[in-house]
Amino acid sequence: MNSKIKGILLVMIFAFISTFISEISWFKDLGISSLIIAIILGMVYATIVSKKLSSQFELGVAFSSKTILRVGIVLYGFRLTFQNIEEVGIGGVLLALSIVISTFILGYIVGVKFFKMDREITILTSAGSAICGAAAVLATESVLKSQAYKSSIAVSMVVLFGTVSMFLYPFLYKIGFINFDQSSMGLYIGATLHEVAHVVGGSAPLGDVVSQNAIIIKMIRVMILAPFLLVLSFWLVKSGFQKSETKSKITIPWFAVLFIFVVGFNSFDLLTQSLIEIINKLDTFALTMAMSALGMQTNYKKFKEVGMKPIYLSTVLFVWLFFGGYILTKFFS
Repeated sequence: MNSKIKGILLVMIFAFISTFISEISWFKDLGISSLIIAIILGMVYATIVSKKLSSQFELGVAFSSKTILRVGIVLYGFRLTFQNIEEVGIGGVLLALSIVISTFILGYIVGVKFFKMDREITILTSAGSAICGAAAVLATESVLKSQAYKSSIAVSMVVLFGTVSMFLYPFLYKIGFINFDQSSMGLYIGATLHEVAHVVGGSAPLGDVVSQNAIIIKMIRVMILAPFLLVLSFWLVKSGFQKSETKSKITIPWFAVLFIFVVGFNSFDLLTQSLIEIINKLDTFALTMAMSALGMQTNYKKFKEVGMKPIYLSTVLFVWLFFGGYILTKFFS
């Protein structure tokens, strides 16, 4: 058995274990998905296992963190339809678009200009906060071609602040601190919480109206991922961010284009719901594999080197999403 196959099998084992753990009620209640568990287990592996042993699986781990990741992003399109846009109208679309653009630009300016952070970590963290958490970080990493530990840091920030938001928003709404009707509260949660799992967990306790609107707005934010990646790819080259040998060539991320195609296909409702559910489960497993592989390529020492700056940036973005998101929701709803 060659090293590539061994590496893929190892990653699959970690993904199976992560999936099993995520089904435990305690993790479900906290909204901790298999993706988050996978990256943690992968990092534990990277810390404990010697470099000599891990090198036997290197090719398969790299394949999982790149190719399988891109396949997972494409299949993510089966969770969405263009009909989702109709359900919240132009106001919902403009709200989602405003949140994504403002959050990313704010994150980039604050991270690079004020905190003097690594640009790739800044971009990954800002994209994760602006769009759809870990999935956005993974997709953006494929365009940036950054080191694995940078994505791990960004995912960690998304998990931390998204989990805080998931518990904070319902609590503040129930005590009357957040003054929205149920429809607007759904828009607010969907527009400002990080992960899809966070949106589901944060909206479910508040009723069906809140939950439905929250999930639709979140799905629209996910749809923005594809055009975001195309614009990012163009900007990286034109701004001189890419290395000199790639400066003259703009690489269009094929998986982003296929993602849009899949959403379009899914909008025709040609597949049965049971088949869609199977595809979504396979997609979640593929993304879990990618997160496991990402963790396996991460050395915890890199976290210490980076320091507290990613937390500072994520705090700024958290505050912006809470207060800025409130104002934007008021304006567009």
